Amino acid sequence: MSRVALTDLEAVMAIARRGTFRAAAVDLGVSTTALSHTIAKFESGLGVRLFNRTTRSVSLTDAGRLFIDNVGPSLQGVYDALEVVRARRETPSGLLRINTPPFAARTIISSLVLKFLQRYPEMQVDIVTDGRLIDIVAEGFDMGVRVAKLIPNDMIAISLGQPQRHAIVASPQYLKEQGSPETPLDLLHHACIRVRLPDGTIYRWHLENAGEVVQVDVQGRLTLDEASLARIAVLEGAGIGCFLEQDVVEDIAAGRLVRLLNDWTPPFPGLCIYYPGRRNPSAGLAAFLEMARELGRQQA
Repeated sequence: MSRVALTDLEAVMAIARRGTFRAAAVDLGVSTTALSHTIAKFESGLGVRLFNRTTRSVSLTDAGRLFIDNVGPSLQGVYDALEVVRARRETPSGLLRINTPPFAARTIISSLVLKFLQRYPEMQVDIVTDGRLIDIVAEGFDMGVRVAKLIPNDMIAISLGQPQRHAIVASPQYLKEQGSPETPLDLLHHACIRVRLPDGTIYRWHLENAGEVVQVDVQGRLTLDEASLARIAVLEGAGIGCFLEQDVVEDIAAGRLVRLLNDWTPPFPGLCIYYPGRRNPSAGLAAFLEMARELGRQQA
């Protein structure tokens, strides 16, 4: 093999990282068939198979693992060199990939992302909403958005300034029929909308008042894994729900929902953008981070 294309190396790394041709093809913006042909041609040129693949699974061969171990750092060096050059452009251009849970995406989309795209017309932003805590470097993201307490210690964090707060709410109809809980433990005697977290566990409601902390494993007949669905259920009088305040603040103001146990839901540190430390961030990443700092200062 006389020549190796950068796209071939990126294809191999994407499949190794994602574990399937389909997921890697989505990341690379190509069809699964085209990616399969690329790998087959690359393996043919090498004279060795890099992947064991069946109709159900893909795994690295011994040669594939050796290839990844040796090529990975070198390819990162190429990316770093490209970023150094791109950082010298006066006008930022390129693609930024952001990993964030859905509620955080709703928070940053208008206050930050759309303004960034308006200011820098040659930039593109790809937002992937995911409730799981992932390794953003291994998954190929430039940055992530999470609440402050969930950010890994080896990441650099920029506070977006505004603290978060939970709100426990129910519809007037439900409260008329079932009454209102007066203490956190009263919730155990009410129908509550249970929420399943991305890791499969059921969320235990965290309540706090004057230093007293209570974790309530609420009970109810309905379990959901999406806050927007839980909101609909609560609005329909199916039970009591626990939400981020911004998701139900308009419902509370309009009287569609009634806030409960208000003293037990104090503010907590809000959202942060986080990213790995780099000596030479791209011009686009540097510009986005500076806008995030501006937003944080405005909302502090």
